[in-house]
Amino acid sequence: MLFVIFKQFFLLGCMSFGGPAAHLGYFKRHFVDNLQWLNAQRYAQLISLSQALPGPGSSQVGFAIGVERAGVLGGVAAFIGFTLPSFLIMALLAISAHQFDAIYFAIIAGLKLFAVVIVADATLSMAKSFCTSWALKAIAVLSTSVLILVPNLSSQILVLVIAAVIGAFYPLLKLAPDESSSESRSLAINWPTLILFALLLLVSFVPLGSQFSAFAPFYQAGAMVFGGGHVVLPVLQAGLPSLPTEQFLSAYASAQAVPGPMFTIATYLGAELNNNQPLMGAVVATLLIFTPGFLLMLAFQKSWLQLAQRPRFASSIAALNAAVVGFLAAALYSPIWTSAVHSIWHIVIVAAAFTWLRLAKPPIWWLLIAFITVGLLQYYLPL
Repeated sequence: MLFVIFKQFFLLGCMSFGGPAAHLGYFKRHFVDNLQWLNAQRYAQLISLSQALPGPGSSQVGFAIGVERAGVLGGVAAFIGFTLPSFLIMALLAISAHQFDAIYFAIIAGLKLFAVVIVADATLSMAKSFCTSWALKAIAVLSTSVLILVPNLSSQILVLVIAAVIGAFYPLLKLAPDESSSESRSLAINWPTLILFALLLLVSFVPLGSQFSAFAPFYQAGAMVFGGGHVVLPVLQAGLPSLPTEQFLSAYASAQAVPGPMFTIATYLGAELNNNQPLMGAVVATLLIFTPGFLLMLAFQKSWLQLAQRPRFASSIAALNAAVVGFLAAALYSPIWTSAVHSIWHIVIVAAAFTWLRLAKPPIWWLLIAFITVGLLQYYLPL
């Protein structure tokens, strides 16, 4: 059974282009419609839970499908299968990028422009989904402002804490009257797993040596990133100040170009952090960034419906999601726009591609090929 789970997710991991939303579509078609490993209602519940928790949304849903099928080992098999293709490609790119020299970085320059379009689209889509009231819009705007003015990990944590507190004490959502009664129900939370998640997060902030401190931000990012892979860039950049902006954007652009989860940006960065043993660095960083999201899925998988009906909890999650829109908007400005757009032609290309994406909704790989071509043209005919 474990091999079957691994095989099915590995095949999907080899062809799952398009980001988290597309991944969820692949999962539904494959595991709900074709294999019938779970029904549509349960699948929708797992998606809802993944959206409310920090971590890699589509990978969390895949992990949960594996858990539903064969327990924790099934979840591990699903994670390894779905992530392995992306991990191998990202590790290879990080280790061998310098060998491709100018051509590789010309392609990356094109993919940075691609990232501007994709992140702008993700920001707009998330704003429409999460900022549904003036209060939530205000949280998003304030979050953007703070993170542009003070772009570091401490300010990100502070914004998340303040947003959660505001949501807990100020009702940001309208819930049906009978839902408030759920406050008194007992919850089937997996407390040992939740405690393990919290302990590991606390330990990650303890100074235990330079090597430990270098990789601890990957666990912290996995524990704090709401909204999926696009948001991981600003969080990791704040936690890893020793890496230059160019390496972050190369990692982000590369992650856009390969199938599988965006969180394998950690694979690339882990290899860059550990030049002596890049493959080991890639493995450690990848495991650290995925682990907190999976622990939270295990902790809440059985109690999610009860939690979602608790007004204070639902309101806090709404506030956190609005703050995440601010994270993404701030990252869109810096470092994504400031490091990718350097001429009027870049602005024209980005604006045209963004309009094409919003109006025509072409397959994402069309845009990918177009921007790789732009990068190569810049190499031979600088814009």
